Amino acid sequence: MSIHINASNEAIAKTVLLAGDPLRAKFIAESFLDEATLVSDTRNMLYYTGKYKNKTISIGSSGMGAPSMGIYSYELYTDFEVETIIRIGTCGAYYPDASLYELINVNTAVSSSNYALEAWGNTSNYISHQGKTFEYINQVAINMSEVDSKYKVLAASVYSSDVFYGKDNAIPLLATNHECVAVEMETFALFANAAYLKKNAAALLTVSDIIPTQQIISAKEREKALIPMIEIALEAAVLL
Repeated sequence: MSIHINASNEAIAKTVLLAGDPLRAKFIAESFLDEATLVSDTRNMLYYTGKYKNKTISIGSSGMGAPSMGIYSYELYTDFEVETIIRIGTCGAYYPDASLYELINVNTAVSSSNYALEAWGNTSNYISHQGKTFEYINQVAINMSEVDSKYKVLAASVYSSDVFYGKDNAIPLLATNHECVAVEMETFALFANAAYLKKNAAALLTVSDIIPTQQIISAKEREKALIPMIEIALEAAVLL
């Protein structure tokens, strides 16, 4: 029984979109879902269930970092028998010619985190997306980008860091060796859980800052800036 999501088993859909920020989950549910219902607010981590194009989907929050993502994704997969989780979040680009608002469909999450090792005995420091959701996201993005280029996505590896603040901003050697284009904090834990539990997992990210040039999307701009990512994830979820 889940101790962090206070919802009945049937209240959570088999497909869940996970944002880090609870208020972003609230915005998505209220803006995109029909019949959106708040099904859990334990610790102010908000979870909603509703319909998008007649498909029942849940929108929730994971918090920040591998431990928090590890808790919420595990409980969703096991206690609520969720089949697919799509992380929708932001990342910092490592390369100076990146563009703010660029979309990244994560092929592989690379990390020096001990999460996968301590949780599942997984000694790998890179874990791929799980299932076919990654391909669905790519296909949806191709179709949507034919109408509007803002929906174009880059399929690439990202580095999942346990550190947000540190003494320097050097790109970790592990990230360089695996050609990671950006850094974030949650995808590695999500993919590790999905791999062990034999579930589906994908991550679609929006570039919110460019580390070498120190460009950044303001807090005011973020809500509107993340809409293409949200729309692609929802359209992909309909195909599952």
